Amino acid sequence: MPDARDDTGADYHALAASIKAWGHSLGFGAVGIAALDVSSASQHLRRWLSDGWHGEMEYMARHAHLRADPGQLLPGALRAICVRMDYRPRGDSPDWRQREWGRLADKNAAVVSIYARGRDYHKVLRERLQKLAERIAQEVGPFRYRVCTDSAPVFETELARQAGLGWRGKHTLLLAREAGSMFFVGEILTDLPLPPDAPVTEHCGACTRCIDVCPTRAIIGPYRLDARRCISYLTIEHKSAIPLALRPALGNRVYGCDDCQLVCPWNKYARRAALPDFDVRNGLDRATLIELFSWSETQFRERHAGSAILRIGYERWLRNLAVALGNAPTSPAVVAALAARADHPSALVREHVAWALAQHRAAPTVSAPAPARPAA
Repeated sequence: MPDARDDTGADYHALAASIKAWGHSLGFGAVGIAALDVSSASQHLRRWLSDGWHGEMEYMARHAHLRADPGQLLPGALRAICVRMDYRPRGDSPDWRQREWGRLADKNAAVVSIYARGRDYHKVLRERLQKLAERIAQEVGPFRYRVCTDSAPVFETELARQAGLGWRGKHTLLLAREAGSMFFVGEILTDLPLPPDAPVTEHCGACTRCIDVCPTRAIIGPYRLDARRCISYLTIEHKSAIPLALRPALGNRVYGCDDCQLVCPWNKYARRAALPDFDVRNGLDRATLIELFSWSETQFRERHAGSAILRIGYERWLRNLAVALGNAPTSPAVVAALAARADHPSALVREHVAWALAQHRAAPTVSAPAPARPAA
């Protein structure tokens, strides 16, 4: 192959096709090429930040200039090689959405977002993207690139949309007709002038199920997300006390929230993972609140080693579980579990445990029935 820096483009179409084939062999569900015009996404981000909807995610404002100009992350960047990676566990059953709704209805169950039940996706994507970059270098020789996961200040959803990997759903997540939304996205910024792919058309139509199902009304309109109300934000990114008014709506969700994805009709096409990395660890698809709340800090660190959950730390782990236990049906076992943490060294944990115990002191003897499962 001629020098990959030859700007005639004569061989870049063939190279792009090869990159997509190599990506599939590495476990990516789809690969596309995007140009780096993020001007529209930058304007949206500025409005979102000015509304204060980013909450405690100060890094969103701090790194806004980097998101607006990928060339600051990689001088000379011309394209983004974008990838999707499916994360439903390999052993997932065909009725997986019904099973998840069932766990949400069982208020003693600890519900962890599906994507976080296995290995930390940051590590998996970074490793696979690095291998893809090295394979490209074998073909074209040294070239400039930077591997990114969502830990880098990049407009990932926008670039993936431009690369034809899906469209932005009304819940703000990327959706694909053939894969739903149960996947991660990542990218390689590069100086290779690869031919960009065309975006796909949108297929949400008049559907508003994701908006209607949101427990905290965080999706305040199509494509408009107030992160301060989002359960994923509250249980993962939010570092301080969870607002009192929102605690009941968290239900038994202790890390993330999948409701807007579970109700989405397109997720009947969600694919199982190609890799074992996202297989469930530590029984997180069947654990109870009391079981997880009983873990010591050593157990938390050992059992979540290599997991995205480790990032929130033990204190916030207990905070989230305390809220969920406050929402659980009143029972001697639940009250005893909370009382055992009433004098925890962390003021954050103590406050949430005290709130939870107060819910049970005020609770009726018979718990209210669980809400009906929304139609999928």
